[in-house]
Amino acid sequence: MADNLERSPTATLPIEVIKGPFLRFAQMEAASGILLLASTIAALVWANSPWADTYHTIWNRPVLIGFGQFALTESAHEWVNDGLMAVFFFVVGLEIKREVLIGELSSFQKAAFPLIAAVGGAAVPAVLYLAIIHGGNGQQGWAIPMATDIAFVLGVLAILGSRVPVSLKIFVTALAIADDLIAVCVIAFFYTDRIHAVSLALGLAGIAVCVVANLLGVRKPAFYAIVGVFVWYAILKSGIHATVAGVLLAFTIPARTYVDRDFFLERGRALIDRFEAAPPNSSEAHSAIHMMESQLALIESPLHRMEHLLHPWVSFAIMPLFAFANAGVRIWGNIVAAAHHPVSLGVALGLFVGKPLGIWLFARASAKSRLATAPPELSWIELFGASWLCGIGFTMSLFIATLAFGEGALLDMSKIGVLSASFASGVCGSLFLLGRTGSGRSDNQEKV
Repeated sequence: MADNLERSPTATLPIEVIKGPFLRFAQMEAASGILLLASTIAALVWANSPWADTYHTIWNRPVLIGFGQFALTESAHEWVNDGLMAVFFFVVGLEIKREVLIGELSSFQKAAFPLIAAVGGAAVPAVLYLAIIHGGNGQQGWAIPMATDIAFVLGVLAILGSRVPVSLKIFVTALAIADDLIAVCVIAFFYTDRIHAVSLALGLAGIAVCVVANLLGVRKPAFYAIVGVFVWYAILKSGIHATVAGVLLAFTIPARTYVDRDFFLERGRALIDRFEAAPPNSSEAHSAIHMMESQLALIESPLHRMEHLLHPWVSFAIMPLFAFANAGVRIWGNIVAAAHHPVSLGVALGLFVGKPLGIWLFARASAKSRLATAPPELSWIELFGASWLCGIGFTMSLFIATLAFGEGALLDMSKIGVLSASFASGVCGSLFLLGRTGSGRSDNQEKV
């Protein structure tokens, strides 16, 4: 028969042989960072090749989605930045909510240290950028060097492996999430030209519907997805960038479980016993399986389910596609100009110098003043190395650069600044950590 009713536990399906290498790659901690880097390199090669015009033609091609009154026409590039990045920000919102409820931001004592460090990592680069621009045309790009790319940074830390303590990875993750929250607020308040009140009211009404649904116990992801599309469209039409809708919607997703843990364990064991006692492939066995599925759906919160479902799509599809659509800047012919242009210099120095100094100085000041409690197992040397890695701005920095400058020479200058600073920060931060966390050295370092 083509499909046996029972299989050996060790049987391997042909499709599993085919997809095995891809799954093993996806399970690597650094996999998303590697794919993001590959997409960036591909975009740069194409944009600096004799076929550069085709790169821009493809991304500027208009694409219509919807029907009738609700049809929306945007370029392929805008669909990536306005549409797919809303999903990215939705996942960011889920991560922020999870960390605030049960993670590293769940209490003031836990949150204060990475949060204060994130404020320093946002403020110092912005001030440094404005000092270099000194009233020029590029002032609106002040927020570009504020951001940290969590995928790249955690990818680098994963490659460094056991040389980096787990506590340092936890600190960087919490800092990056706080950094994303700051970036979302900056986008919402400083990169909105005008507001259409009716559209904004409709979008907020959609958010209110989701809040009420959460309180009433609605747990179906499909419901929030349908309302989410409406909220995204309304926020897009309001003048506020549509990605903000993703974060607002994420905050409404239920994070509670509706089954007590002890009841779930008791019920689960009873269903397993029932399944074991039932004849193989009988209706009673399948009934036990379906009841187990319903219990699993109740014990897992919609927030965790959505995050688990969407995270691979964001890491392995949306972010690489964003990089491929936005990193294609013409370097040949612009590199000399970028070396002297205040925008590229402000972005590069803001990320490469301002970002690590801001994080490290604010973190140290918060610990010394006892405003925050730092993890005792970390050293200041290790923390500075990780702060240097946070100068990898990339995804969020490129996104803010597009909001700040639209199209034109200033956007190209800012992108060159982001790419050069991100590369330099990744290399220097990695070498610094490798040199300082070698065998026997960390024991003699000053602890946080």
